[in-house]
Amino acid sequence: MGIFTVAEARSELARLRPVLDEIVTLRADMVELSAALAVPGERSPLGGLPERKAVEARLNELMTEIQETGAELKSVAPLLVDFPADLDGVPVHLCWLENEDDITWYHRQDLGFAARRRLS
Repeated sequence: MGIFTVAEARSELARLRPVLDEIVTLRADMVELSAALAVPGERSPLGGLPERKAVEARLNELMTEIQETGAELKSVAPLLVDFPADLDGVPVHLCWLENEDDITWYHRQDLGFAARRRLS
């Protein structure tokens, strides 16, 4: 796994935007399909079990694509992606949360999300 600079993380986030957008859409599809499948006789306009399995397979592909960049997908709902970095000799994660326009937060790797701070 690599270490990102802030500029590299922002560039990688921009490259990953279509992947992240597709995950958001598929996440909603997965919830709708799963809910319909949980109720006998219920149908979703999205389909049934074969479509749910296809969505699940595609989600796995997209999650793997993110991980292969060196970024860490921490959560799918909401989407949370961390980019390992080093700020002034301190190991941190540059942190992007769904609906944020850019990477403007970080947290120490040993403290996690609750210790998020704004990048200066």
